[in-house]
Amino acid sequence: MTRFSPRTLGLCAALLSLALDQASKYALLYWAHFKDMPGVRIPVLPFFDLVMTWNPGISYGLFPVSGLGTTLLIAVVTAIIAFLGLWLWRTDSAIVAIGCGLVIGGGIGNNLIDRVIYGKVADFFHLHAFGYDWYVFNIADVAVVLGALAFIYDVLMAPESSKDA
Repeated sequence: MTRFSPRTLGLCAALLSLALDQASKYALLYWAHFKDMPGVRIPVLPFFDLVMTWNPGISYGLFPVSGLGTTLLIAVVTAIIAFLGLWLWRTDSAIVAIGCGLVIGGGIGNNLIDRVIYGKVADFFHLHAFGYDWYVFNIADVAVVLGALAFIYDVLMAPESSKDA
């Protein structure tokens, strides 16, 4: 059995999350023609709908940007991706590498590709149950959240420093 290096795992996580995000967006925007149907809601399961939403904001529609704001956001995201890429390249931890890869892939999918092409981010997935609603999101959002959870897991599960008594 071949063990993959943390760097390889992180790069695979980045490529997989980016590919899944862009493939789902392409399928929904162009094959399902959601691009031409803003606000359309298609029930899929009792707790899940497909909804076409354009998000001009940073996350969950917060701080909407356009024009120069979009350009600045792209610059900031590019710097964050570069930092995470360096961290990925240097880490010996598989969980940190996967976390970096997920955030990189999600950041490239949402904040670079979508913003460069459309000026905003395409969101489609809407979860709701028992009177509660969650924001409309996409696969890149899921990747970023999973990456952040990987970082939290790494911090919480880090071995305690040795204590000499």
